[in-house]
Amino acid sequence: MAVSEKKPAPDAPFTLEEWQRALDEKESERLRRAFARASVAILGAGGLGSNIAVMLARAGVGRLHVIDFDRIEITNLNRQQFFADQIGMPKALALKENLARIAPYCEVRADVMKIDETNLNGLFDGADIICEAFDKAEAKALLADYVLENHPDKYLISGSGMAGTGPANEMVTKRITSHFFICGDGRSDVDDNEALLGTRVMLCAAHQAHQVLRIIAEAE
Repeated sequence: MAVSEKKPAPDAPFTLEEWQRALDEKESERLRRAFARASVAILGAGGLGSNIAVMLARAGVGRLHVIDFDRIEITNLNRQQFFADQIGMPKALALKENLARIAPYCEVRADVMKIDETNLNGLFDGADIICEAFDKAEAKALLADYVLENHPDKYLISGSGMAGTGPANEMVTKRITSHFFICGDGRSDVDDNEALLGTRVMLCAAHQAHQVLRIIAEAE
């Protein structure tokens, strides 16, 4: 596990005040302050999770908690927010490193771990919103069951269906309950398609990240 302090790298080319002014011009001061107060847990740092994290960091979300057990492989580079010289690194730590370059005032906690029934308790107590970004259906179901049963007050945003070359407009965000959303086409699976394209994966990730921002902005 690695936890960053909420301060920029020594060579950050702008101050916190400059960053805040830039966000105010694009998002309004009200939204910027709301995003800065928010804390989001992202479980999975691959095609979905790495893209979700980058989009939320760029939007000014103040705290991100990234959880993933996997390491970067060359096959990840077509759709995940990593670089060739990071191959072999734990995804969670590499993503924290990249986010520090993108948004140095975002506080990022990175846990290198695989979730199971024994380690979910207390894992994301500090998060306002939880983004599920797993590859495996079993992990998705485990997290959804746990959050819905134990944290009904927290928002859960899941991804389902992003494989293949289908139309972009098949990607949608569906509200399942008051605090549970599923993004994607809801049907495609990588095992049934010839491709897992970065474009379609990023579309699903954008739906998830945008839903996070909508919740924070109290648009729902």
